[in-house]
Amino acid sequence: MLTVALPKGALLTDSIRLLQAVGLDFSAFLDPKMRQLQIHNPTGTAKALLVRAQDVPVYVEYGQAQLGIVGYDVLREKQPQVAHLADLEFGRCRMSVAVKSSSPYQSALELPPHGRVASKFVRCAREYFDNLDLPVEIVPLYGSVELGPITGMSEAIVDLVSTGRTLKENGLVEMEVLFESTARLIAHPLSYRLNTDNLYHWVEGLREKTLSLV
Repeated sequence: MLTVALPKGALLTDSIRLLQAVGLDFSAFLDPKMRQLQIHNPTGTAKALLVRAQDVPVYVEYGQAQLGIVGYDVLREKQPQVAHLADLEFGRCRMSVAVKSSSPYQSALELPPHGRVASKFVRCAREYFDNLDLPVEIVPLYGSVELGPITGMSEAIVDLVSTGRTLKENGLVEMEVLFESTARLIAHPLSYRLNTDNLYHWVEGLREKTLSLV
């Protein structure tokens, strides 16, 4: 039976909408009273797992799900061994460096050597500053990253930005963009190669619907 790993949070509604377009209905997850984390579609031909976005590629990599939908930011950070199949064109945001609006720094290269940068995306931040050949200390934070510069713990942050409203409300401004992120369709590599559970059919359908829904 086909199993799909779906991300809790911002990507869930559009993920379910896209899957519905190819005949996979997991809209029960949108019911605020729903507490189940694994459900079958009404025809009993497939099931979905509702997991944290960061865990989607883990379930796919280890074969508990053949397909998954997850942000490119998670794939860049975790670098899982999964097949990258399609850009689904929704959930658009960007990974950015931000500082206090009162900061004297106008670009990432102006940050002080061995200064601190707070981020939940430690690998992405480290890779970016290594490429700049700028030695900084990456401070791992997993909630309210904006407090880093506000409290003076860090000179900057690396975080996902969508509208920029949260940054603005906390007195921060974007300084650099590392990369753009959208929702991506991923698959367990061996399952995809062997066309387990008719994966090709579902993948092609999702690719076609992505083009028509954009």
